[in-house]
This record gives sequence, structure tokens and C-alpha cells, in this order.
Amino acid sequence: MAGNPEKNALKDGLRHMRGAFIFVALFSALVNLLMLTGPLFMLQVYDRVLASRSVPTLVVLLAVVIGAFALLGLFDLLRHRILSRSAHGLDANVAPAAFRSWIVRSMAPGTPGYRPLNDLSTIRGFLCSPTVLALFDLPWFPFYIGVVFLLHVKLGLLAMAGAVVVILLALLNEAVTRQATADAAKGEVAENRFSDQTHGNAESVLAMGMVSNATRSWLGLRDRALSDMQRASERSETITATSKAFRLLLQSCILALGAYLAIGQEITPGTIVAASIIAGRALAPIDQTIGGWKMIKRARMARSRLGDYIKTEGAKAANPVQLPPPQGNILLRNVTKFAPSGKTGEGRPILSDVSFDLKPGQGLGVIGPSASGKSTLARLLVGLWMPDRGSVRIDGATFDQWSPEQIGPHIGYLPQQVSLVPGTIGENIARFDPEASHEDIVTAARLARVHEMILSFPDGYETSTDTAISPLTGGQLQRIGLARAAYRNPALVVLDEPNSNLDAEGDAALAEMIHTLRAGGTTVVVMAHRPSAIAAVDTVMVLANGTIADFGEKTDVLRKATRAA
Repeated sequence: MAGNPEKNALKDGLRHMRGAFIFVALFSALVNLLMLTGPLFMLQVYDRVLASRSVPTLVVLLAVVIGAFALLGLFDLLRHRILSRSAHGLDANVAPAAFRSWIVRSMAPGTPGYRPLNDLSTIRGFLCSPTVLALFDLPWFPFYIGVVFLLHVKLGLLAMAGAVVVILLALLNEAVTRQATADAAKGEVAENRFSDQTHGNAESVLAMGMVSNATRSWLGLRDRALSDMQRASERSETITATSKAFRLLLQSCILALGAYLAIGQEITPGTIVAASIIAGRALAPIDQTIGGWKMIKRARMARSRLGDYIKTEGAKAANPVQLPPPQGNILLRNVTKFAPSGKTGEGRPILSDVSFDLKPGQGLGVIGPSASGKSTLARLLVGLWMPDRGSVRIDGATFDQWSPEQIGPHIGYLPQQVSLVPGTIGENIARFDPEASHEDIVTAARLARVHEMILSFPDGYETSTDTAISPLTGGQLQRIGLARAAYRNPALVVLDEPNSNLDAEGDAALAEMIHTLRAGGTTVVVMAHRPSAIAAVDTVMVLANGTIADFGEKTDVLRKATRAA
């Protein structure tokens, strides 16, 4: 059985870049060899052209240099182009898996505010940066040191001693910035989580005067993250400046030593300049690597986080066998769901030993006080959450035996807090299905009795659902959400407080929709506080403290509940 594509998306994407890296390494070798053109040209000009005063020799040398630098520019362009296109290809290959994992894991209890697409952007930006080319140039510094040795052993020893110092500075940079960089990354995640959740609750924050307090809390998180980031940056900047100054000093020292050797007639004057330039070129990649160390660290951490994130999500689901379309047979056995706990991973039970079964066309109303577990049951029924104990089965198969892309279209779900994806009303009703027909969209809208309401908007079904410009009210959003849930008559429809924002007309439309769905063989489950929401169901379950207090025919259960009250 093939592995889950999301599990290996990043690993496969990086593996596919190996060929590109080989070509970049090849062109880097040619670039570094051609980098000797300048110092060798100077060596020849000082020692041969000026000594012989031969203009033809100068012309020939200049022609050769022009050709060499033209090739250098071409090879440098090619390695830049290969890296940028490979980075774009990596993004195109990994982004779908990262986005899917982000959506899927957003529903997991206790999921932190991690943004995998930001990490993917960090990796892409790093692969397009000059720092990557510096890493490809880095293995060539021993070659340049060897060339300096060929010019004179003493010059080579001085250049090698300088290279050792610069390498030690690079290692020191890693040591002193490691912890601060890790702390800054954790702080960014905490800040992002707080800002996202505050933005999602903007109405409450604004209405109850919480803006100043929320801003103060956010600034505290941001200041800690920026403080850690600044601490790492300042340490890195100090070492980077030291390395750059030392490299320039080393070039001057090589000039001084070269002049001393030239005075003793051990080398020619041209060798002085050539040795200084070549030694500077030898240390330049190390210097650039130190300067880009913060980017390297961020890219390395992003690669580790993103790889673990996608792998962890992919490991949760194999690639299941394609099952026949579900008919709507629902079976729960001893289902228990615990509240998340940071210490033990298992907190108090939200639902405990819940068991029942439903047949196609049956309608179940779930009633009970707040915090009795109704919304948790709704999430378990549609596969958003998995039970900690027991099983939830649709047509005999648990949700991990279904492909999400196969089971999803056969489920309709209306959460308590209804929101639409930015797009048009028609796209949202069709669940952004590229093969959706206009007839299916209108049929779903008529089933929820929102067709006339949608036509009353100036743009009709093309009305934007972007929250920044959307004209939709809470009740209208809920009714469009009902149409989305009923799209193409799914086998199972779960409605969580579907009439919380509806008026009497909306209640009547809801009851009619449930009747129609059930008549077509759809299993309907309604979580409700208001009795009007369960007018069209035939079975009622009473939840209390996460357990089933009563279950049976609607009239009998409601009669018992009335007597108990």
C-alpha cells in the first residue's frame, strides 16, 4: 500500500533538489576556478607586461580575461537561476501538504499556533539567498589556501592561520546564538497564537473594552520574542564584524609579509597583490557564512519543524482502501473523549461510554445543558476528533479507514460558530468543488430555503463572503451554512445549534430541510437547546455530564423530561 503523500512531501521535495544541487556545485567549481582570473591577470601585468613593456602581450591577456569573466558571469547566473527555480518547485510540491496538514491539525485539541507555510517561505527564501552560494563556495577555501602556498610557503602559512581563526569565530557564533535563537522561535509561535485567537474574537474584544489589555498582553509576548531575537542578533553581529575586520587585517598582513619577502627578492611584486586577493577570496565564503548564520539557523529550524509537522500528521493516517460510498449507518460503541491535559495528556472526560446506532433516514436530536458534551459528540460524529476510547463507525468503518477526500463529500456539518471561506456564496455552498454544477448549488440553496435571499443580493450567488466586505448577517451566514451542509444530499448531516441565529421563518426552513433530507435517506443529527431545532427528528438523546441520561423515541423522551422538570 502506498505511503501517505503528505508524510514524505518535504523529504521528497528536498530529494528532488539533489540534481539541482549537483549542477550548482558544478557551476560553483567553475566560478571558483575562474575567480583566479583577476589575481593571475594582475600577476602577469606586474611581472611580465610592465617588465617587458609589451602592448601585444597586454592585449592578449586582456582578451583572455574578458572571455574568462564572461564565462564567470554566465556560470554565476546559471547557479542563481537553478537555485531560485528549484526553490519555487519545492514550494509548489510541499505547499499543498503543508496547507492540508495545517487545516487538519487546527482541530486537534491543544494545537499550538504554528504556521507551517511561514516555515516553508523561510526555507524558500533561504534557498534563493546568497548565503546558500556561500555554502557551495565554502569547500573551495582550502584550494585558495593551496594556491597561496604555491606562491610562497610563508604566505600560505599566514593565510592558513587566518582561516583557522575565522573558522573558530564561525563555531563560536553557533555556540553563543543557539539557545537565544531557539527561545526566539518559541516566542514567535506563542505571539502568533495569541494574535490569531485575539483577532478571531475581535467582536468581544472591542465590545468589552479589552483592546488595551489584549494589546498589553500581546506586547509582553512580542517583547520577549524580540528580546531573544535581538540577543541572538547582537551576538552574531559582534562576531560577524570581528570576522570581517580580521579578514581585512589579514589581507593587509599578507601584503606586509609579501612586501618583506619581495624586499628580500623571494617573490616578485606581482605576487604580493595576487596573494592578498587570493587569501581574501579564500576567507570570503567563511565570512559570508558567519554573516548569514542567523538565516541558516532559521532555515534549519524551519526545515526541522516543517518536516516533523508534516511527518507527524502523515503518520496518523495511512492511505486506506477506497470503500463504497457510505449509506448513513452510524454506530458508536463505548465512546469516551477526554479534555486535553498538558501534564498527563488525558484530562477529565467530556464524553464517557456513549453508545448508540442510527439507520439511514433516521433523525436524532441531542439535548442537554451547556458543557454536557453535545459539540464534542458532533465533532466525533464527523471525524474532526477521534475518540480516546471506543469507536465511531460509519457503515462499519472507523474514520481512519476512510480516505478524507472520499468520506468528506458524504458528510454535512454545521458548527456552532459558522464562518465561510473567502470566495463567493456559490463557491461556499459547493464546498469549492471545481466540478460543481449550477443545478446542484441551486438545489442545495432551495433545500435550505435561501435561494430567494441570495438572489436579493446585487451579485446573487457571486456575492463575496470575505468577512472584510461581506454584507451577510449572522442569521444569513447560518442559513448559507445549512445549504453547504445539505449540498448533494450527504449520507450524514450533523447540525450543532443550527437555529441559534434563526427567526421563525428560519426555524420552519430548518425543519423542512431536515424532513427532506431524511426522506432522501440522509441520517441527521441535531444538537439543540431550543425545541424548534428537533421538530423534524424522530429520536432524542439526553446528555448530562458527558453520559447518556435518556435515549429513545422523541415523544417518550420529551414526556419524561417534562415530568422530571
